[in-house]
Amino acid sequence: MLRSVEQKRQGPVAGGEADPRVTELRSAVSRLRRRLAAHPGEFADRSIAEEELAALDAMAAAGIPEIPRLRRSLLLIAGAIGSVSALSPGVAEVRRAVDLFGGPVRGQG
Repeated sequence: MLRSVEQKRQGPVAGGEADPRVTELRSAVSRLRRRLAAHPGEFADRSIAEEELAALDAMAAAGIPEIPRLRRSLLLIAGAIGSVSALSPGVAEVRRAVDLFGGPVRGQG
């Protein structure tokens, strides 16, 4: 069976449908990446935020990402973008999408 371009972008199809958590994460990451690209100001950690957003997208595209790695990327993004108030709604969206995967197991960071 052939898959559409959109299905390929969303990652592997399990049981005929993409995991809605992965879809939400990819959407939130995509929106924040666009907002970051359009933001005119420069700040010291911009490249860190861009790299971690790319990493989140790659993890989501590969399927169900590892929760500790998701949280680490989110922390780096929040630290890199934290003081840029225009981007804070996008960071909050990504955080909500990461939270859909649940919290870390007790005793593991």
